Amino acid sequence: MTTRDALHRPLRDLRISVTDRCNFRCVYCMPKEMFGSDHTFLPRAEILSFEEIARLARVFAGLGVNKLRITGGEPLVRHDMEELVGMLAAVEGIEDITLTTNATLLPGKAEALRDAGLNRITVSLDAIDDAVFRRINDVGYPVERVLEGIQAAAEAGLGPVKVNMVVKRGMNEDQILPMARHFRDTGHILRFIEFMDVGNSNGWRMDDVVTAAQIRDTLDAEWPLEPLDPNYPGEVASRYRFADGAGEVGIISSVTEPFCSTCSRVRLSAQGELYTCLFGGQGHDLRALLRGGAPDGEIGEFLKALWSGRADRYSELRTEETAARPKVEMSHIGG
Repeated sequence: MTTRDALHRPLRDLRISVTDRCNFRCVYCMPKEMFGSDHTFLPRAEILSFEEIARLARVFAGLGVNKLRITGGEPLVRHDMEELVGMLAAVEGIEDITLTTNATLLPGKAEALRDAGLNRITVSLDAIDDAVFRRINDVGYPVERVLEGIQAAAEAGLGPVKVNMVVKRGMNEDQILPMARHFRDTGHILRFIEFMDVGNSNGWRMDDVVTAAQIRDTLDAEWPLEPLDPNYPGEVASRYRFADGAGEVGIISSVTEPFCSTCSRVRLSAQGELYTCLFGGQGHDLRALLRGGAPDGEIGEFLKALWSGRADRYSELRTEETAARPKVEMSHIGG
């Protein structure tokens, strides 16, 4: 079954946040000024259980979803994630299960996740220089811990590992070439992401955006690039291969080269709120339906009606004014 929205985009991808907690305090995502030691995180009772998440995944699969991504916060700070992966892998119609992580907790967990049915891993890493990386994560984690997690994922067969680098002017644009140099010839796929106005805690300004064109030019001047076709319809990253055969990179350009027209993603927060856009300000309460006794059919009809009326295309309409609108924080829906 294919469910299409008001702009004829199919529903294919469900991104599931399993926690609002993280062991990092990245300055552009969970800055200490807003997420300090006195910050109140969601009580456990307010977070969806694994059984509730799996039930929603079954309903979404009936509407055409075939790809799931587990996110956070940092998803691996929630215990026994391999149990959830196993439950999701058993859902009929689900073809691909991935997980986005900062990788610090991957060693010792990667094999269990693979055995449970996880297909791939995406790792967030914004600098290869240790001092720069520690400044960004703001809790003193060394870059070596992340690299150990990437290696553990690769050895467990959760590859090719994708490595995502958010590029912000004045923070880490000097890491574009060092990151590319490190990951060339490794088999991992490095992807550069324009700094986006997700949430309201990161102080986004257009002046802070290093554009996709600037990133491409920086890379191409050092190692000539050749464009590649998308792997599938709606792929968010523009793909390039190094002309010398040293692998590929991707660039995600939500700000300057929007891809709203092919967006097939919906996002579920840890407390069960559904967002039809990464930049949404208001979620839809699925937890109330689950815990209020609604049968699967009723939930499915609600979701179908919600998606059918969806006309979101925020990145195509973005201005300095829209950037200031209240939006859900990245730590709640995982990007």
